[in-house]
Amino acid sequence: MTSHRLDQALVEEATKKSGLIWVRGDGPEQALWHVWHEGAAHVVGDGPGEQPLPGLVDGGAAEVTVRSKDKGGRLVAWTAVVRELAPGSEAWEAAVGELKGKRLNAPDAERMTDRWARECRVLRLEPRDTLTDLPDASLAAAPVPSPAITRRPAPAALPRLLLKRRAGRRRRR
Repeated sequence: MTSHRLDQALVEEATKKSGLIWVRGDGPEQALWHVWHEGAAHVVGDGPGEQPLPGLVDGGAAEVTVRSKDKGGRLVAWTAVVRELAPGSEAWEAAVGELKGKRLNAPDAERMTDRWARECRVLRLEPRDTLTDLPDASLAAAPVPSPAITRRPAPAALPRLLLKRRAGRRRRR
């Protein structure tokens, strides 16, 4: 019993403090912003301009991984039951009241909750009784193939230009 309470406290505290949680339903794993409210993580999405919620279905299960906000390492992993909240219900209103305070850069902040009711889904991720084991592997995914590149050789004159700029700044001081 004590272990169960400690597990609950760990899940709650880690999830509250994390900016993002990684969630896998029936689809690919997705980083989601969330709020912790009344014993569960709540997310909003699947509407225009909102985060996608792939593979998360009402009554289904999801694997949630919580990472450290400062170091990025995995802190805890837990299994959740997914519950879709009905727009306008008491639970929906309470969750949306918390979510709207965390939603950044909404283009329609004053009408956002109306849009969520019409076009989005609000999900409650309720922790099950047990934690899941953290994997030993990194779980890093290979980058998607792309013609974009991040590095090219530096132009030959660049080091001289940078050195001149630094020398000019020293003289001005």
